[in-house]
Amino acid sequence: MASTNKKKILVVDDTEFNRDLVVQLLEEDYDMVIAENGEEALDVTERERPDLILMDLGMPVMDGWEATRRLKANDDLKNIPIIAVTSHAMVGDEIDARKAGCDDYLPKPIDDELLFKKIKNFIG
Repeated sequence: MASTNKKKILVVDDTEFNRDLVVQLLEEDYDMVIAENGEEALDVTERERPDLILMDLGMPVMDGWEATRRLKANDDLKNIPIIAVTSHAMVGDEIDARKAGCDDYLPKPIDDELLFKKIKNFIG
């Protein structure tokens, strides 16, 4: 199998519809890996070393806030950019997401163009 030079993106979301939507948008340009909650995100990040993480914040098992804090506390993983992708779009949520360690913030429903722009800002 030929290896690709595509960048790898981890999509973390507990809702299958949301994961599928993002994967379909991005799979042509990026290698996609998925996790269904924050705990899975930690495992997949350790194993796959994605170039970027799209992190839902409101999830069962472990939420995106906690997963982000743990990833950013890990010296091996802290430089992976994390974009919070969330329906938590109240005033202050972006500030909270950035305090938890998210490098950027994207409200749901996802604006495709803005998503691509933000990803390109981090990994081209």
